[in-house]
Formats: sequence, structure tokens, C-alpha cells
Amino acid sequence: MDQQQVEAFVESLPNVQSSEAYGYRFYFYGDDHRMPFLTMANSDSEYDNRSNLSREGVFRVNLGVSPGTFRGLFPDAAIDPDVLDYTALNQFLPHPDYWKQSFLCILNPAGENVARLQDLIREAHGVSQARYDRRAPQ
Repeated sequence: MDQQQVEAFVESLPNVQSSEAYGYRFYFYGDDHRMPFLTMANSDSEYDNRSNLSREGVFRVNLGVSPGTFRGLFPDAAIDPDVLDYTALNQFLPHPDYWKQSFLCILNPAGENVARLQDLIREAHGVSQARYDRRAPQ
């Protein structure tokens, strides 16, 4: 799955808005742009270079899932982002900076991880929608 296919999938979900800043594309549920449910990056920056995104065609998808899903994917209680290989392709990893908020990442998803990523994107969208609905005026 290439970056354009991931973008098309995310944009096919209901009530999605996006913006670009800092070399990232941010995806939000609705018009509440406080917390994206998914971001994508395809280049390194001075703040984020762990994934070596300067490689030709390499991109990273970052998304926030439920804490239960996150713990299921990464059951080790002590996650140490400093020892993980964030340059590995097609491997789900805890996000190097936002793992405590249940964010994970994957570079260049392929094979069976494409379907898994799509499921996780739907979940992240749902988590964001629930947060949006809680904040909506009653």
C-alpha cells in the first residue's frame, strides 16, 4: 500500500478533514483540529529523524488507537523507544514519541499488514469520533 492509497482510504471515511504542517499530513475527525487520529510523514525533520524517511519512497503512518488495542499489540509494559528499529519497513511499532497516548506507527505497510492497518485506521477514526462527540455541545 503506497502513501496515496493510505490517504485515499483515510479520506473515504466519514467526516474527515486534513491539513499539512511541519512536513506532516494531519487527519482529524470533523472540525475539531486539536488531536489528529492519524498523521503521515515522508521526510525527516529536525524534530523527527528516527525512521530515516529520506529513503526513496519511504513513508510512515502514525495513528492513535484505543489503549486496549495498543496493549494487545505491544504487551510489554516497559516500552523503550530507544532500542526499537524505527527504520524497519512493514512493522507495527509504538510511536517513538507518542506511544504513551496509544499511538503506533508503521513504515510502508504491505501484505497482510495492509488489512490490519485499515482495521486500525477505522478504529483510530472511531476513537477520534467518540472524543469529538463527547466535546460537542449538548
